[in-house]
Amino acid sequence: MIYFDNSATTKIDDSVLKTYLKVSEEIMGNPSSLHGLGDASTGLLQQARKQIAELLNTSMEEIYFTSGGTEGDNWAVKGTAIEKRKFGKHLITTAIEHPAVKESMEQLKMLGFDITYLPVNKEGVVSVKALKKELRSDTTLVSIMAVNNEIGSIQPLEEIGEVLKAYPKVHFHVDAVQAIGKIPLDLSTHSRIDIATFSGHKFHAPRGTGFMYLKKGKKLAPLLNGGGQESGKRSGTENVAGITAMSKALRLVVTDSKEKQSRQLEIKEYLMDKLASYAKVTLFSTKEGAPHILCFALRGIRGEVMVHAFEKKGIYISTTSACSSRSKTSGSTLSAMHVPENIATSAVRVSLNDTNTIEEAQQFIKEFDGLYRQFRDIH
Repeated sequence: MIYFDNSATTKIDDSVLKTYLKVSEEIMGNPSSLHGLGDASTGLLQQARKQIAELLNTSMEEIYFTSGGTEGDNWAVKGTAIEKRKFGKHLITTAIEHPAVKESMEQLKMLGFDITYLPVNKEGVVSVKALKKELRSDTTLVSIMAVNNEIGSIQPLEEIGEVLKAYPKVHFHVDAVQAIGKIPLDLSTHSRIDIATFSGHKFHAPRGTGFMYLKKGKKLAPLLNGGGQESGKRSGTENVAGITAMSKALRLVVTDSKEKQSRQLEIKEYLMDKLASYAKVTLFSTKEGAPHILCFALRGIRGEVMVHAFEKKGIYISTTSACSSRSKTSGSTLSAMHVPENIATSAVRVSLNDTNTIEEAQQFIKEFDGLYRQFRDIH
């Protein structure tokens, strides 16, 4: 099996799974309990929080555990809107955000908030100039993803941060789900990023785990109310085993990350060069984008047909986004890039991780060549 669908989810690392099972078996206490079993759970939570903070160059007080990227994005968007509604109801995002952000924005729109969607260019990159033009006195949030999940375009976060330094009351949220371990991400005290959301299953941790970075001093209304866990900001009994395993997975993914990224980029560039030689192939990703995502289309063949054709060869890829692939519609990113519908519906995504090899890429091209000839003969 060749697994090239890592942007949808990654295989849990063997050592991470062992950590998850060990904690599940040996640490049974609720962290909110006052007895020794509760203390043991609390100790593990704090140890995981400390490790994540150190890996991301932040403080423990700025790390909050969630169930993943969707919850984190919902919390960042809605929590900001609720917390800062008395200062204004204007929110800015992009036309290529993950549905967790876009649909949160649309829900707020129904509640009377004013939403601005920034356009992107043909490479799927937002214009800093356009953002600057749209900022208003009643703007309370700018939410822009670090790496696009469909084509891998990298957004100019530093330049955006420079613009937002003149707007200190505006929360700057970054969906960093596809960025961790793939591109440099500065969350230190001098960074303009106020909120960043992460999902564990994108970096070999268990599903249902995630965390949020919330800069010290920034306020965010709770999305979940109840027992007051996570300093009263995110209620719900903590997933101690999952969180402990996630912190280990994060340590593993950021260790030697430059070398891992270099290997993935080598594979991506090999695939891009080979695919570009086929007359009916359109490439949507660029070599300047994230090293692990390659989006392309074989014109005239729907994306889901390609996915199943590769599956029969033991190779797993996806259409542009796992979260919307079953709807059989073109990805929102390609639509925002003004890719014609008949081409966009043919798009598929290859997404890599640090365990993929150049030999797997060579096998992929071999199978693609056979499929290309087969589809050409049929048509």
